[in-house]
Amino acid sequence: MAKPVPQLSPEEIQSVIAIAWDDKPPFPAVLRRHGLSPGQIVQLLKRELTPNAFKTWMARSRAKGPVSTQSRRPR
Repeated sequence: MAKPVPQLSPEEIQSVIAIAWDDKPPFPAVLRRHGLSPGQIVQLLKRELTPNAFKTWMARSRAKGPVSTQSRRPR
């Protein structure tokens, strides 16, 4: 289980949600900016979003494939 989500201000929570809804969620950027791991981001979104919005976000994030913390080299 992920560590508990640290206390964030409402503005920080809105920032995390906006980044997570982006088409290319940069989990490493969220981790650096807000100190959250991918598991904590999921916990936060589950707590803050409506159940339907959370299910939609999970489906979108799963469809994008696994999250990588390393940048890809162009071919």
